[in-house]
Amino acid sequence: MTRLGCAALATSKKSALTRTLEEPSFVLHRYPWSESSLVLDVFTRHHGRLVVVAKGAKRPHSNFRPVLMPLQPLNLGFSGEQEVRNLSSAEWAGGHVMPQGESLLSGFYLNELLLKLLAREDPHPELFDVYKDVVKILSSGFEHTLGPLLRTFELLMLSYLGHLPNLGLQTSTLEPIKDTALYQLMPEAGLAQVMDHGIKSAADSTPTREAFEQTSWDASSLAHRSTAQALTGRHWLALSKALDAPNALTSTLRFCAEMDSPSRQALQSQLRQIIHFQCGLDTLKTRQFMIDIQAL
Repeated sequence: MTRLGCAALATSKKSALTRTLEEPSFVLHRYPWSESSLVLDVFTRHHGRLVVVAKGAKRPHSNFRPVLMPLQPLNLGFSGEQEVRNLSSAEWAGGHVMPQGESLLSGFYLNELLLKLLAREDPHPELFDVYKDVVKILSSGFEHTLGPLLRTFELLMLSYLGHLPNLGLQTSTLEPIKDTALYQLMPEAGLAQVMDHGIKSAADSTPTREAFEQTSWDASSLAHRSTAQALTGRHWLALSKALDAPNALTSTLRFCAEMDSPSRQALQSQLRQIIHFQCGLDTLKTRQFMIDIQAL
């Protein structure tokens, strides 16, 4: 019987430790590599965002070819310790079909967010579970829920990645926010109260949205009137409660769905500013593509 030397045993053990089997994953993006292979950017539950090489995946009879699709739940096997792993197996985990139409574009938007905001090899299992559930909802075909669903994912993603401040406190002073006062979420200042500048509503002596948008701002103001979008403290407190709920996806989705249209637009505008700030971009490619499609 052939006996392995110490060096061979160490190498064998090391290889076993770096091999991963049946890891819950999603393909975020695919890049061609050579004539027959692909490089994949994947989001895994236990290892975070990884890059893997699928050798021979472009060949007509490759087992990888029909499986390695975006927005589909997969179980992947891979090995290696370098920045780029070698893909050894891939199986469709089942559960839903590919999203279609605007839902498909929305799914690509989610993928771009994860590509831009997730560091490699930084696990976020809670975010993975939320992404999996959101993609499943996208595949259901209920396109009337897209707006609230995208806002929900953006909020939970920013929260899990640490880019969302405590929504029950003013960021600069750590003072509790007031139900009827107006607050704005800004990339560098967090949640800040919008100054009154003398305009009050008759009901609660705090500025209404219409009055707020008509206010003339001086140089020391927190935001310019043409871009400012404020929500009441009551909105922010309710949103904070939804994000902290045991089932944050369901509670936050309900909150976003029940918002009136002006408030939802205001929230969308503020979230987009934070996302662009964190990505270091003026706009995202998929977002611009969606706008261009809707304009046709």
